[in-house]
Amino acid sequence: MFVDEVEVHVKAGDGGRGCVSFRREKFVPRGGPDGGAGGNGGSVVLEADPGLTTLLDFHFKRHYRARRGEHGRGSDQHGASASNLLLRVPLGTVVRDRDSGELLGDLTTAGERLVVARGGRGGRGNAAFATSTRRAPRIAEPGGEGEARWLRLELKLLADVGLVGFPNAGKSTLVSKLSAAKPKIAAYPFTTLAPHLGLVRVDERQSFVLADLPGLVPGAHQGKGLGLRFLRHIERTRVLVHLLDLDPATGRDPVEDYQALLGELRAYSPILAERPHLVAANKVDLPGTAARLRAVERFCRRSGTACYPISALTGQGLPALLGALATLLRGKPWAQAAG
Repeated sequence: MFVDEVEVHVKAGDGGRGCVSFRREKFVPRGGPDGGAGGNGGSVVLEADPGLTTLLDFHFKRHYRARRGEHGRGSDQHGASASNLLLRVPLGTVVRDRDSGELLGDLTTAGERLVVARGGRGGRGNAAFATSTRRAPRIAEPGGEGEARWLRLELKLLADVGLVGFPNAGKSTLVSKLSAAKPKIAAYPFTTLAPHLGLVRVDERQSFVLADLPGLVPGAHQGKGLGLRFLRHIERTRVLVHLLDLDPATGRDPVEDYQALLGELRAYSPILAERPHLVAANKVDLPGTAARLRAVERFCRRSGTACYPISALTGQGLPALLGALATLLRGKPWAQAAG
């Protein structure tokens, strides 16, 4: 089960109360105040864990509460501070305040931490209020209240290359050929219902992460099909591959499909539409695809886009495509879309 958006409630621990106490011991007259301070409450901290790929754990448990600090005691004994509550999230998790929409953090580095609710400060005991003129204070502070808030966690996958295309274009087959990933492959649309990541090894020194996303349909940026839910997963990709289906049996025009894909990306995010990309014309092994391939190549030449004819099923043209992606990635720094 792939979960990439969830709302959770976090509550930091309250601080412990300060203590009102006076030293009473034989042969020690007027021992004075000896009430200790309370301990600090635990904070709620998120940590990016590269071993996680989904927010599934937060789907089943929505409320998290850190422990409170211990109360102060007599004999100048301070209460122990509570340990922080550490919650692990996948790399690429965007954290927002649910009610205000404020961006609290974006966890993109392994081990990166974000404090989302700070624990309350422990209250001072009466020993802290003693002065030369007030030698027997009978006051102490209550512990501070820990922060509480609703969070919205959104996962944006971290990948170097993102595959975009219409349903049944062959994205899952391509991922399975280039990497060790084994996504579901079938002869009907929308077999991919969740993003898949695959590690592609170019040579001994270079490898990259390839993301297979559910197929887009016209109007995906408005919520049609599965596209809107997963378009955000390609916001962090460095290079996009537009996979076009040359199969005449579909009755579709691959050039129109390419223009529609560009339009959907532009409508969703103008920044994403300007991301470096290339075209992979798939299924050249099928009969009757030569004329359709020539039309795609002519259109790509006019727009200045590189086009690579491939067959994801037979492996034809994949080495050239792989080499082009490796060259693009070596020359392009990491880019992130706004938001």
